[in-house]
Amino acid sequence: MKHKIIIAGLILASLFSACQEFSEEGLDAPGKSTLEEAEVFSNEGLTKSAVDGIKIAFADTNGHRGRFLPFYGFNTDVEWYNASESTSDDKPDLSIYDAKPNNGQMNVALTEGGGGNPWTSMYTGIERANMCIRGIRKYADPKPGTEFGYLLGEALTLRAVYYADLVKAHGDVPARFEPVNSETIYLAKSNRDVIYKQIIQDLGEAATLVPWPNESPATSSVERINKAFVKGLRARLALVASGFQQYPDGVRRSNDPELSVDKMYKLALDESRSVILSGKANLESSFETFWRKYNQENIAAGGESLWEIPFADGRGRMLYSFAVKHTDSDQFHKNGPNRGGTAGPLPFIFYDYDKSDSRRDVTCVPYIYGKPVNGIAKQELGALNKWCFGKYRYEWMKRLVTSTNDDGVNKIYMRYAEVLLIAAEAANELEGPAAAAPYLKEIRRRAFSAADHAQKVDNYVNNLGGKTAMFNAIVDENKYEFTGEMERKQALIRWNLLKVKLDEAKQKMFDLQKHIGEYADVPTTLYYKYKADNVSLEIYGLNRGENVNPGADYTSFAWNVLTDSKINSIYKVGIDPNTRQFWPIWQMILDGSNGKLFNDYGY
Repeated sequence: MKHKIIIAGLILASLFSACQEFSEEGLDAPGKSTLEEAEVFSNEGLTKSAVDGIKIAFADTNGHRGRFLPFYGFNTDVEWYNASESTSDDKPDLSIYDAKPNNGQMNVALTEGGGGNPWTSMYTGIERANMCIRGIRKYADPKPGTEFGYLLGEALTLRAVYYADLVKAHGDVPARFEPVNSETIYLAKSNRDVIYKQIIQDLGEAATLVPWPNESPATSSVERINKAFVKGLRARLALVASGFQQYPDGVRRSNDPELSVDKMYKLALDESRSVILSGKANLESSFETFWRKYNQENIAAGGESLWEIPFADGRGRMLYSFAVKHTDSDQFHKNGPNRGGTAGPLPFIFYDYDKSDSRRDVTCVPYIYGKPVNGIAKQELGALNKWCFGKYRYEWMKRLVTSTNDDGVNKIYMRYAEVLLIAAEAANELEGPAAAAPYLKEIRRRAFSAADHAQKVDNYVNNLGGKTAMFNAIVDENKYEFTGEMERKQALIRWNLLKVKLDEAKQKMFDLQKHIGEYADVPTTLYYKYKADNVSLEIYGLNRGENVNPGADYTSFAWNVLTDSKINSIYKVGIDPNTRQFWPIWQMILDGSNGKLFNDYGY
């Protein structure tokens, strides 16, 4: 059975309260907290419960589950928040590079079980990880190949995940790598370079402690940490740490020599190649099959998904937020009205894919499910300016979602396709395009049918004329592979392409609106009829050049609604996205920091 995030009983609750008490018994007699900590971390079962407790914060109401995952990662040159031009609330501000410290979605007081906001939830997870790491090191013998060793590696990795997301969202944040005590309740921000160096080091240690996928009972599931994920995450963070990003003094690379491009790209290449050569992870044979298995909640390790944030059936909002939109509960789900469709691909992305690329129709969906009649909903065409992500589909699930507030589907945190593209990027930088070519070819080979491999894979990659051309192809391949997974924003930032690509996307949308340039042959009218099941649409007119009425049995549908205001909402007019690469620290956090914290970047 799928492992779920749960509170591991009273033992865990007592640990995380008692361990924060201080002894009043003097130096000769250990206090209650010391005794309880020793009892927990000298017992494998209790230690596992404590490490499981680190994951609880992912499912906090206003943490990853309800605020970070539904809002971080928009808007990019491939994805946007579908209500980005709305002024009815301040949700769009989180995506259009205009978030304010008092944002109503994030500036939320801490409540029991609610987590306050992603900042407070992540630091809760970090504190639990710190206590586990200290306790295991102090009271256990965490050697490689032992249960305690695995649990230490898992705790180190989970802490790295929380910090990776905190820094991704906010830039410089306080560095807490020991449990809170009376002297460290209030901390100032640390330079993020300090944090990156520590978690990269931690992941290096964790890689020596956790087995490869399926080499232990724990690593048979993608809901537990394994060596392939640890190394893949370490490779990702090496590229991020050495990449461009906004610092208080401007957009630049790190000045720390330990985070230089040469060192970090070498690390990324070594780690990604280690995963590739291990044979312990691989691409699913079909792109659609991979996403069907994801929606079917297949959590077996050793395939493409390297690690997933595990959610219980009543927690998590991946489909709730991002699935093909369903107007109401219907034959595919009982999750409530207007589920899915809060974000989607930019309207031109479908037309940027090669028509024969199998990723296109999985990623970009032009329809929603309408109001059900007698419990049965039909597909209905949506709008050119509001596509849906097709990677998330209630209709592909095996389980009927009955929760009215969540769906319980995991968040894929990293998959093997990213490891291949990291290897391609790092090899291109350090060794040249010939070294990168095999990794790029492997990605494209899965995307196209065997009949197209000679032209779309081999000729395409072999004809890339040098290092710059290979880099640009890798940037594009990331787009085609990961649209809808909300990883693009951080990648654009580290490539120093955020505003460049956002402006390119804006111009593409204006060209599509006017049907000029590279979008001159995109039809303005779609035609549809229902297939034999009387639920699914058969659509003509989506592909370039399909401009002839296919017959009287089809119904026409205008496919040209794309207004100036919607296009311009990719980022707020008058704002330079490069000056708003991060969210601010929320006001309630500032107010509770005893004057230690403040916002940079003009907030």
